[in-house]
Amino acid sequence: MSAWIYLILAGVLEVGFASMLKLTENFSKLIPTLIFLVFAVGSFFSLTKAVQHIPIGTAYAIWTGIGAFGTIIIGILFYKEPASMMRLFFLFTLISSIIGLKLVSN
Repeated sequence: MSAWIYLILAGVLEVGFASMLKLTENFSKLIPTLIFLVFAVGSFFSLTKAVQHIPIGTAYAIWTGIGAFGTIIIGILFYKEPASMMRLFFLFTLISSIIGLKLVSN
């Protein structure tokens, strides 16, 4: 599998584990905690595979960017967090930065 596929997978799985944090209720709920752990292990495994071929700084920035973007979207859609114009503007700049990093990487 391509390093970039691993990196995207790692970012999507980060969205999963970050979004599950609220549902674990401080890790007191078994099922959400187990789901959190599966997503976290999968995310770190995929990130580890990605950094074998992508510079660590680039990979880490993209991984956290995908995670931040996706988690904010989940928060807006499912947890009724605010979707102000400024918040959406900065989400757009985040995605632009992620795309830029991909374009300048080997």
